[in-house]
Amino acid sequence: MQGKDALVIKDLSKIFHTDQGEVVALDNINLNIKEGEFISIVGSSGCGKSTLLRIISGLEHQTSGTVTGLNGEITGPGEDRGMAFQESRLFPWLTVEKNVLFGLGYNKKKELTKKEQLELAYKYLNLVGLRDFGKVYPNQLSGGMQQRASIARALISNPQTLLLDEPFGALDALTKVNMQQEIQRIWQEEKRTVILVTHDIEEAIYLGDRIIVLSARPGKIQDIIEVNMPRPRFRSSAHFVEIKKKITSRFFTEQNIDDDYNI
Repeated sequence: MQGKDALVIKDLSKIFHTDQGEVVALDNINLNIKEGEFISIVGSSGCGKSTLLRIISGLEHQTSGTVTGLNGEITGPGEDRGMAFQESRLFPWLTVEKNVLFGLGYNKKKELTKKEQLELAYKYLNLVGLRDFGKVYPNQLSGGMQQRASIARALISNPQTLLLDEPFGALDALTKVNMQQEIQRIWQEEKRTVILVTHDIEEAIYLGDRIIVLSARPGKIQDIIEVNMPRPRFRSSAHFVEIKKKITSRFFTEQNIDDDYNI
């Protein structure tokens, strides 16, 4: 993968202070992510995957080390990063259209007329296949459609990097596969950098250019696997199965640690 670094993570560690003492969630993470790259991060429960993503988003602060984006060192949330979670987190009292517009942010809204804001909202609703659902409320949508709206909201501010924290984890198997195809299509159309945290190894392989395998807590980079497969990818292909076996073997060879903390 050629091009500029969209993110540089250097010597990053995170320690939580709890009633039981210190918990080292992440230990000495070093990683360069290129512009336009699709990165999948996998690891056992409690290994610090979501903590790492929250640090990149600026919602959590590392104990040591740095995260640097295209606009400089990351010290807090910014419009250059959009994020979607496992739950859609849509506001139930707002229509889908207004939920998406909420993602624009105060400064961007000031730069645009009401008409331009709506045009932008429907650009992204169209991108995620929800153009005809702007006037409905979230409870009138299926789980997969709610996640589409959440992704549209994350994209409307034109972020350089899209952060996805188990976005399809709560969906049924068929909807999940459909959403994986959709996020791949959106990534190919939008050419953004995407970082996906997932427990689903097949999802990581299907979507990622590279797969970052984190060890059990404390989370360290155990392996970085290049997925040199053309798209669309077929889960039954020999190369796909080979990569899945390689990742799975990593989890069986490391020591199992109880997940006492939600990190």
